[in-house]
Amino acid sequence: MLKSLSTAASGMTAQELAIDNIANNLANVNTTGFKRSRVEFQDLIYQMVQQVSPTTQGTETPTGLQIGGGTRAIASVKDFDQGDPLHTGNSLDLMIRGDGFFEVLLPDGQIAYTRDGSWKLSSEGKVVNADGLPMEPPLDIPEDATAIMIDGQGLVLVRTASTPEPTEIGQIELARFVNPAGLESLGKNLYAQTVASGEPVVSTPGKDGLGTIDQGYLENSNVRVVEEMINLIAAQRAYELNSKAVQTAQDMLGIAANLKR
Repeated sequence: MLKSLSTAASGMTAQELAIDNIANNLANVNTTGFKRSRVEFQDLIYQMVQQVSPTTQGTETPTGLQIGGGTRAIASVKDFDQGDPLHTGNSLDLMIRGDGFFEVLLPDGQIAYTRDGSWKLSSEGKVVNADGLPMEPPLDIPEDATAIMIDGQGLVLVRTASTPEPTEIGQIELARFVNPAGLESLGKNLYAQTVASGEPVVSTPGKDGLGTIDQGYLENSNVRVVEEMINLIAAQRAYELNSKAVQTAQDMLGIAANLKR
């Protein structure tokens, strides 16, 4: 009887994690470039009560008797489906249409990766993200620039008061991974490379399997609110059922304990 208590408790713990994950997805429904995640579960070790074996009549039992030990969460998997485009008209708002990540230089010299293309200009004219981290490779905009033009392949042109003809000043590069679901989420819309993600493939947008760049657009979160609400209801019901199993096991233990009375 005590086994059912631990089994149901593992189910409650698993559904708590599922609800935590759903809550995070919903909280980031308006976060630029956010990718929803899902929790994957695995059943626990089984107790072999009776194995398949020959009988005294010379036949063989068709099935054995195994009792499972519950469930556990084993992974949270990011879904990198494309989010819907949001038109802003801002020349430094960039959306990756397809596979790939922008590169960001961290203060410790490491490279982080992001789908958030809402870039800004620093006081020195450097292209940075909302936290002031510079794009990698670095991109500097002249002080007298009157227009910034970025094509689908990441070529950056500017027009100034003294040079009305567009002048090339830089090239945006993107990175892609064999297993983007293996990236580590750092928060602040950033990801870090891991052993599971593999080495990044860095190239020009539109080449080597990378997507292209749309200027004046941002990528919305790919969270589907209706789907998340359905998952939330399902997780809540599963939690309630597991709690009911705990209560039933306790009642049965009480009945067994009172048999002598």
